[in-house]
Amino acid sequence: MTTIVLTPDQIKQKVKRLAYQLYENNHTEQEIVLAGIQGRGFLFAKWITRILEDISSLKVRVGEVSINKDEPLSEPIKFSIEEKDFKDKVVIVVDDVVNSGRTLIYGVNYFLKFPVKKLRTLVMVDRSHNTFPVRADYVGISLSTTLQEHVSVDLEKGKATVYLQ
Repeated sequence: MTTIVLTPDQIKQKVKRLAYQLYENNHTEQEIVLAGIQGRGFLFAKWITRILEDISSLKVRVGEVSINKDEPLSEPIKFSIEEKDFKDKVVIVVDDVVNSGRTLIYGVNYFLKFPVKKLRTLVMVDRSHNTFPVRADYVGISLSTTLQEHVSVDLEKGKATVYLQ
């Protein structure tokens, strides 16, 4: 059985709220960097970037974090933006859903090797099943789910929906 958790309109509201929170907490910055985890995390980061550019004067640079989600240590994690372009800047690691926290912590870990000004995390859905010591600083929605349930986020333009299966 599939249940719709967030409709397209509700997701738009959540994304707009998240963008305003990012702006409010970083309004003194000249530029921030959104680091989207490959796939839906990157799509989500691009969506937030568009809204931030509409509502603020912040310069937003968005890049993609390439990580093997099944075996994060099997290959090096890569970021599509060069170090000189995010050094001493606020970096926000973005993903669609945080389940155990594994992908998010490896994504955050990548940036700990560099002198960033501030490092935060943002997710659309936090399932609160963290088995790793990481939490999302900005959350669209927190869901209490069982480990057997699956949360999926569809970010197709105009049809964005969050499902629980």
